[in-house]
Amino acid sequence: MRRSYVYILASLSRSIYTGVTTDIQNRVWEHKEGIFGGHTSKYKINRLVYYEEFSDIRDAISREKEIKGWLRKRKIELIEENNPQWLDLAANWGR
Repeated sequence: MRRSYVYILASLSRSIYTGVTTDIQNRVWEHKEGIFGGHTSKYKINRLVYYEEFSDIRDAISREKEIKGWLRKRKIELIEENNPQWLDLAANWGR
C-alpha cells in the first residue's frame, strides 16, 4: 500500500493545523503556496512541525481523528516532544 502521513503545520505565532495526506512533500508545498486558500492560508499556517508515517491510509486517518480530538495543550506536547524548537521540518525540501 501507499505511504500515508498525518502532519501538523504551524504558523510563526503557533496556530496549528492537523491533516492527512499520501504525498506529504506536495501537500506541504501546497500549504506553503496557499494553493487552496482557507484557514491555513489566511493565518499563514505553513510550517511542518510534526508528522507520522503509516503504511495504511486507514491508520493515518484514524490517527488524524485522534489528534484532532485532543486539547491544544496535548498537541503542543506532541510537537515539543519531537521538535522542541518548532523548526520547519520541510524547510530544505525541494519541489
